[in-house]
Amino acid sequence: MVKIGRLSETPYAGKTVLLRLDLNSPIDPSSLTILDDKRFREHVPTVQALIESRLVILTHQSRPGKKDFTTLEGHAEKLEYLIGRPVRYIDDIFGRCARESVRSLRPGDVLMLENVRFNAEENLTAKSEEAAKFHIVRNLASFGDLFVNDAFGTAHRSQPTMVGLPMIMRSVAGLLMEKEVLTLSRVFENAPRPICVVLGGTKADDSIAVASHMLEHRIADQVIVTGVIANIFLSAGGYDIGQPSLQLIHQLKYDKEIRVAQELLKKYPDKIILPEWVAVREGGIRTEYRVTAIPKDAPILDLGMDSVLVLAERIRTAGTVVFNGPAGVFEDADFATGTYELLKAASEAQFSIIGGGHTAAVADKLGIEDDFSHISTGGGACIEFLTGKKLPAVAALERSKELFG
Repeated sequence: MVKIGRLSETPYAGKTVLLRLDLNSPIDPSSLTILDDKRFREHVPTVQALIESRLVILTHQSRPGKKDFTTLEGHAEKLEYLIGRPVRYIDDIFGRCARESVRSLRPGDVLMLENVRFNAEENLTAKSEEAAKFHIVRNLASFGDLFVNDAFGTAHRSQPTMVGLPMIMRSVAGLLMEKEVLTLSRVFENAPRPICVVLGGTKADDSIAVASHMLEHRIADQVIVTGVIANIFLSAGGYDIGQPSLQLIHQLKYDKEIRVAQELLKKYPDKIILPEWVAVREGGIRTEYRVTAIPKDAPILDLGMDSVLVLAERIRTAGTVVFNGPAGVFEDADFATGTYELLKAASEAQFSIIGGGHTAAVADKLGIEDDFSHISTGGGACIEFLTGKKLPAVAALERSKELFG
């Protein structure tokens, strides 16, 4: 059971609050225009809840060396528009300008400091106790009375503002962080049975770690594999998946994952569900084959319709569905059927979770986003949480509750 401090239990009116957000967004490198404000909108409830405080926002955009590594002036303007009140931006993190600006705040004021990753220390990975000694952490902590971490999308990163601040000041989860942690925890504790985990896409190492953890701890009743994950399991099961698909696995350096998949198939043969039909592009058109007769020179691009129908029914009758990763090359209309139909089936479950990323975008496109119980805002953080690992930022919040109450 995760034990973190909650905003609803914490007095903050009139106090100076440091609020860590994850506003890292797609940006046009030439104009520096923010192309998608989804992450901003997800944090608005927490910002609005803290509006009676002196609010100091800490956040980041990209990382050093990337074309979209930039200042946060545009981010302040975007947030100002969304919350309907002024958001002042300053191009300083913890220098004199920042200190004086924080001191001048009145209840209801909102200040956004510069991209915290402009400071070299923030780009380091450190344990909480070590991070607590960093200059960026000690200086920022001197600004405020309370630290609120709402940046679930960055919760799997052991970076100073995420894990250091909770060690030296009272810290609680923001509304988004709390929702993510408590909802995802339900999968492990009291989710409706049977629990069906659908794993697709190309990030095989993470997905197979999820499968291993959930099967070993008897959390998942069945694991359905699609996409590149299915190709790995099919190859591990002795099927000839064709040279293009096998070559892609080798290019992605997933040879180790094939060996892990072999072990999982031996231990849980009745719980790992492989597709029996796949779709390939042959002669420029979609063609379907049994997995026992896949052409040697055609890449697997989707599930075959017979498998789509069978797997969709399994998903539809589950009590809980955790869905992460597309079933095929959904960007191509000819090979989007598997992803679309399995997602529609998942949306009918009593309790349903999408692990973020491309899958969340597809659900939005299909207009079924509201039919899911929860769509995670942090793909990497969500998948790591589902492997059973304690996220560094969540562990830091738990420790802060022990230290400060």
